[in-house]
Amino acid sequence: MKTKTILIVLVLAALTLGACAPTVAAGGATPATRSITVTGAGLATLTPDIAYIYIGVHTESLAAAEAVAQNSAKTETLVNAIQQTGVAAEDIRTTNFSIYSAPQYGPDGQPTGQTTYAVDNTVYVTVRDLAGLGKLLDQAVQAGANNINNIQFDVADKTQAMSDARKAAVDAAKKQAEELAAAAGVTLGNLQTISSYDSVPSPVFDARGMGGGGVAAASAVPINPGTMQLTVTVTLTYEIK
Repeated sequence: MKTKTILIVLVLAALTLGACAPTVAAGGATPATRSITVTGAGLATLTPDIAYIYIGVHTESLAAAEAVAQNSAKTETLVNAIQQTGVAAEDIRTTNFSIYSAPQYGPDGQPTGQTTYAVDNTVYVTVRDLAGLGKLLDQAVQAGANNINNIQFDVADKTQAMSDARKAAVDAAKKQAEELAAAAGVTLGNLQTISSYDSVPSPVFDARGMGGGGVAAASAVPINPGTMQLTVTVTLTYEIK
């Protein structure tokens, strides 16, 4: 009786395992789709049309109130001078105002007991007319600016350049796919996948940060913003027949 029971259980188990086994198609495994992957690049050269500059006023005095008053008066004169060159008020923004003190020392290196108070006021200026940038710097120095740093050139709107670069990248990749297919004796089928990577150029910096005298001398020299290059890389995968 026990033997029959064991046989029945084994038979049922075998049937159950057979039912769970994966079904194999009569024709065998489906062949993988043949494909070709190509990469194309599109470039766009841009000429900067906008600049950003940090312009500041630094003052020092033995009295904190006097240092602040001097700085405030010079900064107001500076802002007015910048606006007179055609820069809108909304394109001038205060980014730093600081007051700090430092003890004074005599020729012998010993403290004199006096304290110097220094005040810094910096504005961030957006210049939309690069032709007038040299004049703006000259006017700023004459108005009392003695700290000018990080002249940064950029392109205000890169939309059209990006669109042109993407189209050029796709055209280059497609042409490459057609040439490879012809050389290999195959025919391009449907486009299966497409991916892209945009390399947007960073703003170009002019690192000639200098004090008032240096800027005044340099303002006579035309400022050249140079060019910027935008790159788009596109990868296409086509079915081949």
